[in-house]
Amino acid sequence: MKKSLLALSMAGAMMLSVTPVVDAVGNGPNYGGNETVNTSILHTYDELSDFLQKEHAKQKDMELEVIGQTVKGRDLYLVKYMKNPDNPTILFLTQQHGNEQLTTEGALEFVKHLGTGKMKGVTDDVNILIVPMLNADGAMGDVDFSLDDYVASGDRNLTRYNALGIDLNRDHITKIQPETKALHDNVMRKYNIDYMIDLHHQGTQSAIDNKYVSGSILYPTTPNVDEDVVLKSKQLGAVVYDAIEAKGWGHLGKYNGGSAETISRNGIAVEYGISTLLFEMRGMSDHFYDSYVLGQKSNGYLIKQTITTLDATVRAIADGSIETKDVSFWDTLPFQTNRTTE
Repeated sequence: MKKSLLALSMAGAMMLSVTPVVDAVGNGPNYGGNETVNTSILHTYDELSDFLQKEHAKQKDMELEVIGQTVKGRDLYLVKYMKNPDNPTILFLTQQHGNEQLTTEGALEFVKHLGTGKMKGVTDDVNILIVPMLNADGAMGDVDFSLDDYVASGDRNLTRYNALGIDLNRDHITKIQPETKALHDNVMRKYNIDYMIDLHHQGTQSAIDNKYVSGSILYPTTPNVDEDVVLKSKQLGAVVYDAIEAKGWGHLGKYNGGSAETISRNGIAVEYGISTLLFEMRGMSDHFYDSYVLGQKSNGYLIKQTITTLDATVRAIADGSIETKDVSFWDTLPFQTNRTTE
């Protein structure tokens, strides 16, 4: 049952021309205790590992590297497509927060996508790095604190925090946790990365013009980041915005984020000079706040939104069109607010 449901969700994500997207944005759907939220349709860590190993065996251009281990000893994977070290390089980072998994599902589908003829020639001109599940312990609910109040049913609960109850996206200065240390030691410092998209999920109630957003984006906002890094970050955001808005079912806002360098969007931009973009997809896979969790009827379009994001940015970097992207939309893109009810 798990495999068939997941296959249906993935098929819906990829068959863009024939799959209807019902209430992708606008007025719903939400989870209010009435919708199904079942984690058993999501990849477990072991299923993710098996998937990556199988794709590695099938794809001649794909490399698979273990960059470290979690608190509980799970291997952390890096997927690599690197034909030419001199090519521009983009990193996609998912699941710093273990309860934000649909971006990981989209990233895995994109890995499969890279092994098909649809991406023929693209990887000749761009290097792609993907960390598909940084917080594997949180994603499996294998933590040293109670998850009794979490919403989802299924084979496990998912939590924002790592096994020790630490938010990994607040650890990018001290780098104390093994997951963030592995990311910095064996990815950020090892590879010459030009761009990074940090893929997250936010709550369900954010809106523009009182219509729910499908997600929100933001460039580095710390005053310590180089102006050219900010410009290229904004261009990265322009690629994503144009690709999503063109689909008709997407509705993006500006994320109201802070300037702290403990978070990856800011800290990585300052420390390494990497142009970064935060993408917060709508809704979470699990949480102890009901209003943060989105019913699984929304899984298809959120997975599709991830695939569209990865595909569009890879192509724009490969053909160089990202370098001429107009960033003026940022000046008028509204900050999202909470939707009001009548």
